Parts: sequence; structure tokens; C-alpha cells
Amino acid sequence: MDSGIELLERDGWARLGRIETPHGPIETPALLPVVHPAPDRQPVSPRWMYEALGIRAVITSAYISWKQPELQARVRAEGFHRLLGFPGAIMTDSGAFQQHVYGQIELTPDASIDFQQAGGSDIATVLDIFTEPTASWEEARAAAETTRERAAAARRRSPGLLAVPVQGGSYPDLRREAARAASELGEIAAIGGVVPWFETYRFAELVPVLAAVRRGLEPPAAVHLFGTGHPMLFAFGALWGVDLFDSSAYAKFARRGDLLLPDGTVPIDSVKEPICFCRLCEETPLPEVAGLPEKERERALARHNLLTSVEEIHRVRRAIREGTLWELVERRAVGHPSLYAALRSIADHAPVFLPVEPVSRRAFREVVPESRRRPAIALFHERLGRRANPVPTARTVELPKVPLIPDVLSALPTETTTGEPIDYRATTPVGPVPLALSEVYPVGPYLSVEEFSSPVAGRVRQAVATAREQLRSVCDLDRDWGPAWDARQRHALLAWNWGETVAEDLERENLTVQRSRRTGRLRTLRVDGSPAFVVGDEGIPRPTWRGAKMLHAATCSPAARVRVEPDAVPFVREGKTLFSRFARAEDSSLRPGSSALLVDEDDQLLAVGRLMLTPHELGRFRRGVAAVITAHARRPEESGAD
Repeated sequence: MDSGIELLERDGWARLGRIETPHGPIETPALLPVVHPAPDRQPVSPRWMYEALGIRAVITSAYISWKQPELQARVRAEGFHRLLGFPGAIMTDSGAFQQHVYGQIELTPDASIDFQQAGGSDIATVLDIFTEPTASWEEARAAAETTRERAAAARRRSPGLLAVPVQGGSYPDLRREAARAASELGEIAAIGGVVPWFETYRFAELVPVLAAVRRGLEPPAAVHLFGTGHPMLFAFGALWGVDLFDSSAYAKFARRGDLLLPDGTVPIDSVKEPICFCRLCEETPLPEVAGLPEKERERALARHNLLTSVEEIHRVRRAIREGTLWELVERRAVGHPSLYAALRSIADHAPVFLPVEPVSRRAFREVVPESRRRPAIALFHERLGRRANPVPTARTVELPKVPLIPDVLSALPTETTTGEPIDYRATTPVGPVPLALSEVYPVGPYLSVEEFSSPVAGRVRQAVATAREQLRSVCDLDRDWGPAWDARQRHALLAWNWGETVAEDLERENLTVQRSRRTGRLRTLRVDGSPAFVVGDEGIPRPTWRGAKMLHAATCSPAARVRVEPDAVPFVREGKTLFSRFARAEDSSLRPGSSALLVDEDDQLLAVGRLMLTPHELGRFRRGVAAVITAHARRPEESGAD
């Protein structure tokens, strides 16, 4: 069985993945409910979790099972799966938290691993040294070193999936080194010592810790975050690439008489209206739950809390698939001041997200003011700062963002009567942007409050009229400027993606612009009537096979390239998917979603693929896709225009 996680889809660090275990795959992000090993201590049975909610993995305490003689005997004779009556994957913890609470436990690190393996645990956890956020640097370093030594010993004893805790207290340097060691020694890097932050709602203080861990983690280790029990935290954790969440909150809050919601917690006694109509509430509406006998009420609340948690995990999964996880995080942050403080802190750590920030998403919806500090905006400004001015020494005209369609562009002069170029700067929510680039992600699909504050048609007419009035004395306003704008927009898009020199080389092929008959927006760049580059709603030109050959000729290795290992060359040439184990990075500037030239060791062009992984990740994942082929020699080209 291949170890590690298989990446299926992603949104930045967040990912949909699969972890193979002896008892079936775990589809991530996944919620692992904490299950007490004693049946009489389970408000919700593991079998019900599996059958009714589709939960495929749980976590239970190996230490408690070992501590109680009757449970230990059953584990040794029957295994954890028969003890719990759960057919899916079982992760076992080690007793570190009990050791932290009680000062010591009788179980040694080696005995802990051996017992977990003897019971058939699918994912065994190293007995680490729990480190409080208030620990000194010396204490945290000693604990992290001990944990690393124990992990190395456990790795030698355990051939199965191993979770290695990441300790280090509140010290980023220690957390980063611990994360690197954990992801090298185990299949799962389990971020520990964080429960005190969760219990006191100090999520903003946790952000530097998660940023440091993220910098140290190596692919393809899966990431587990201990104690992330409340559903309002799942999107926040997934943003950092957390794959596995454990939760005892569904049961703990039920014992207190509290109902978990995606945006907070409410006492069941305060629920007077039927606020939920799920299948559980069809049996017993929430306003009636408060009146149930104590044990029945706890059971009903625990079930409902668990259902709510599972639903939130699926919302997170959907957001990752749709590329809207940042929006979900921001919506959840509005629900609690502590999460909003964490959101503000995340913006200060944008560099952590930039290496995996995709080149585009379907849309960019503004939720809160902090939306304008997302990594997508930071990356856009970084690229804009590196980009040469396409119209140097130009007269500058500022105007609101207008659609780049013939009716608008034909009325906007690109130069004065003396040949001086005019540089139009569109005012956007992210600042002034060259008008020719105003349809590139994230500016193009940016939806803000201002976008809907006035009628679009009137706003555009006024903007064009104002610009023409400014230029009346120096420009020919009667000329059709559409063709000039075609050339400017074409050059701007090519230069944005591959640089000025490459843009000039590509334009020597007499590229022509084709616009959508329906919307008037630029859709393809053509050579001799055939599409060379297709431009989608994201505003990014994607090469067809013909365009790929042009781009390959206009660039030198390693630009825009991913090298394909010899064993995979025949398959990629035929248009088959490129898998990670057969791919190696050439151009370090590529990122998820980039269209890359896939070449062999002699730089012969094989295909064009849209990347799933970053250059740093290529070849590191032993399973999963590196790039989906979008064009190759034997695939007929499509126009892409409507």
C-alpha cells in the first residue's frame, strides 16, 4: 500500500484527498469523531456513525483501552474494530493528553505503539510530550526533541500508517522543525498542543503557529489537527491544509445541553422555534429535545451535533472543489469575534499561501473588508509590480472598470494625434489596474458592493464620455479604435503570462483576435484562422497544441516547462494524465492551475497540461495527478469561441 495522501483537488493549501488504510480509504478533509472505547460511554454508537452519517473513520483512545483490563483483553483478542463495532478506519491516540493532565502514565512509548498495532489500529499515534503554549523555549525544545526521538523509534517498530505529533509550543522555529521531522517520519503530521488555544478561543494566537507548521511540512504527509472539535473551525483549519479533524465536542457540548451550529453554540433550552428540519428533527424537533429525560436529551443532542459537524465538513469539501474556501472562512469569521481576529491575523501571513495560490478561480466575491487582503490580491500586486509598463511615457487616464467589449473600446483612443500612447488605468477594489488587464483574475471576476451600487450601462456610458471629454483636444475621437485595442489587449495578456520578450516573439506569428459573438469579450488568439490561445472568463490565455508549439519555440528551458520522466513519455504524448511520480519541476514560477509545457529530457514538446501541483510538490507525491492534459499532438484543436 502506497503511503501518504493522494491529492484529488485543491484550493491553495486546502485539498480534497484520499488516504488508503487497511479498512478502506479516508476521503479528506474528514471528521474523525472521538469514540470512547467503552460502549456504555458512547452517546452515539460508531455503527450509527458509519451507517447513518457515512463517517468512514473515527479516533479512539489506545491508552484508556490499555488502562482498563477488560478493554485491554478485548483489544488484544478481538482488535479495536470489533471492540467499537466499526468497520471503517480507526485512528488511535497514544495517551499524551492524559500524561499531560495527570503528570505521568504507566504506558511507555514503545509499549503504546506495540499495543496500537496489536489492536489493528489503522493509524497509530506516537506518544509525544504535550507542550503548553505558556512553556518556555527550552521546555518546548526538549519536548519536541523527545517527541522526535520517540517518533524515530516508532517508525522502526511500525510498518503501518503513523501519526507523528508536531509540538513546539508557541515558538514558530520549533514548530517548523517539528513539522519537517513529523512529515519525514510519519504519513500523518498531527499538530498537537493546541487544545488550550481552542478552549480559550485564542485563535489569532494560533495563526503564527499554523503558519510555521505549514512552512515546515513536506508533501505528501497528511495533516491532522488535534482538538478541532467545533464545526465553526473546520473551514479555518482546512485553509491551512488540515486533512483530518478529530472531535469530541459533539458529545461534550451535548452533556452541557448545548447545540453546535456552524457559526456558534446555543443552549438547547433557548431554542423555541424549529430552526432545523433535518431527518433527526423530523423524529424529535429541537424545541422538544430540551424536555427529554437527561440521557435521551444528551443522545439526541450528540447526534444532532455530529450531523451538523458532518454537514460542515461537506460544505468545506464543496468550497474546496469550487474554489470558494476563502469566502466560507470569511463568512464563518463574521460569526464570532475570535475567528474574525484570526482572519485579520491570517492576512499578515499571506507569503505562506502564495506558493500554492492558484492562477485563477471561477469568481472572487467580497465578503468582508479583509477580502481585499486575500493571497490572490497579494499575488496579483506582486506580479503587477514586476511587470514592465506596457505603454511607457504615456498620458494616463483614470476611469472606472468598464467591460472590454467593442462598443466601449472603439470609443477610447489609444494614442494622441501626435502618437503619444494613452495609458488607461481602471479604478478597481484592489487599486488602479491597467485597463487591458482588468479582466484578468482576480480583478475581472471581482464582485464587490460597488459592483451593484449603480446601473452598469449608465456607469459605463458616463465613464467613456468623461474619458473622451478629457482627450477631446488631443485625440481623433471619430476614429474606430477597436483594432488598436485588440492589439493592446493581446499584447498585455501575453506579456502578463510570459513576459514582454516572449509576447513580442509570439506576435510575430500574426496573431489575430476573435471576440465572443454573444458578449464581445476576447475569447481566442488565432493564427491563420486556427486558435492558438483560448481566453476564458479568468482572462488568462491558455495554449492549444498550436499555441504550445509557438510558446515552446519562443521560450528556452526551463520557462513554462515540466519535465516528464521517460517511463511516462509515451502516455503523455498520447494525451494520458501525467502523474506526480513521473513529473519534475523545470520552471519554479509555475503554480496550481498554470498551463505548462510538458517536455521530455531532450526538451521535446509532448503536450500541454494544467497543473494540480506546485513545482516543489512535483515528484513528491507517490500517487495522484500532477497535470491534466489539455492539448497534445493527436487531439483536434477547438476554437473555444462562442
